[in-house]
Amino acid sequence: MSRNDAITLLYIVSFALFIVGLRMLRGPRTAVRGNQVAAVGMAIAVIATLLKPGVGDWGLIAAGLVIGTAIGIPAARAVRMTAMPQMVALFNGVGGGAVALISVVEYREALKHGGNPELSVLIPILFAAIIGSISFWGSIVAFLKLQESLKGRFPIPRALNAVLVAVAVALAVALVAGTESELVFWLILLTAGLLGVLAVLPIGGADMPVVISTLNAFTGLSAAAAGVALDNTALIVAGMLVGASGSILTRQMAEAMNRSIGNVFFSGLGAGGPAAAATEGGTVRSTSAADVAIQLSYARLVVVVPGYGMAVAQAQRAVADLASELERRGVEVLYGIHPVAGRMPGHMNVLLAEADVPYENLKEMDDINGEFARTDVALVIGANDVTNPAARNVADSPIYGMPILDVDKAASVIVLKRSMSSGFAGIDNPLFYGEKTSMLFGDAKASVSEVLSEVQKV
Repeated sequence: MSRNDAITLLYIVSFALFIVGLRMLRGPRTAVRGNQVAAVGMAIAVIATLLKPGVGDWGLIAAGLVIGTAIGIPAARAVRMTAMPQMVALFNGVGGGAVALISVVEYREALKHGGNPELSVLIPILFAAIIGSISFWGSIVAFLKLQESLKGRFPIPRALNAVLVAVAVALAVALVAGTESELVFWLILLTAGLLGVLAVLPIGGADMPVVISTLNAFTGLSAAAAGVALDNTALIVAGMLVGASGSILTRQMAEAMNRSIGNVFFSGLGAGGPAAAATEGGTVRSTSAADVAIQLSYARLVVVVPGYGMAVAQAQRAVADLASELERRGVEVLYGIHPVAGRMPGHMNVLLAEADVPYENLKEMDDINGEFARTDVALVIGANDVTNPAARNVADSPIYGMPILDVDKAASVIVLKRSMSSGFAGIDNPLFYGEKTSMLFGDAKASVSEVLSEVQKV
């Protein structure tokens, strides 16, 4: 077997592992193993690439691997679950930035050897540069917004983004038409980077899961384009898998919010005001852990609705313990999961799986909404926007038309929150003032633990 045949065989094995690993990510029970399988596939792909003749400076490659490993592993192990969306956004941005840098290096090398590369290479390089730069800078802004280092609304005129798109495309066309200029290439990167910043800046917090998956798809597509330019099959396949899965996830979440992707990027949530008007004259009813315990203990069906507040308090283990105690008493406990609950796709699923909650008890929005009519108690833990009835009945609300979890149809609603502050979308929630709603204020983990103690006394 020749070296080329061995490399091709290794690539085929790595692609198969990529696909198997991606399929295993569909459920919490197999997700960890899926990550491991995909990681093995990537290791094989890296080895296959290094076996190619003339691969480059081995010292720089080794240094890059050591530095990346030294930074990546400790960062991933140390990150809290509440900061997982920020880490995902940051790591995704690093991928886009790496692709943009590769495009710069490839173009500069081509200029050193006689001018612009062939169009079959130049066009993928330009595509990778534009999309990679958008992904990098957009992900940095997403990270800062999730970290709450960037707060408030940033209204950006749509016309300005349209101008930036036109400028980037015009500069790319100039290079394709025969212009040879490294300065023009850097201007393309600068324009695309500015577009990435301005596109993400005005987007409201409730749309961040959609933004993250979109930028993830962008990184995958840019990596695939770089693979075409480099004639690297592994990069093409891996990039297309990431791009396709990210695109499908983005579409599914946008549909779950009853909004188009364009609406997400050009009409972000969080304007505030209209939904607040629906709460005028409402009364907030506070409750105690003992009262909550009595309601839960004598219920037939309890639906837990987790949100970002549960993640902040790290209350998932306490919630799972409370559910186990209720189930021992014959109470049916289910979990209602909204597609955009939390701040990244699947955030609540990951948290509850970490607490060993049975996967079959996790119900997606379409499956659980039909159950609320027979639910005795809906226990809302730190979820704001995904339970807001204004999405159904306040026509001028920024979230009007977005499907929500129908917790207000339950016989009783108990909301665990630290305060009456609005959710990440920046709008008030009329649910909190409903006649069937009681508020249990405090840290979610401490509140759930106190309720569990009271349940054990009943």
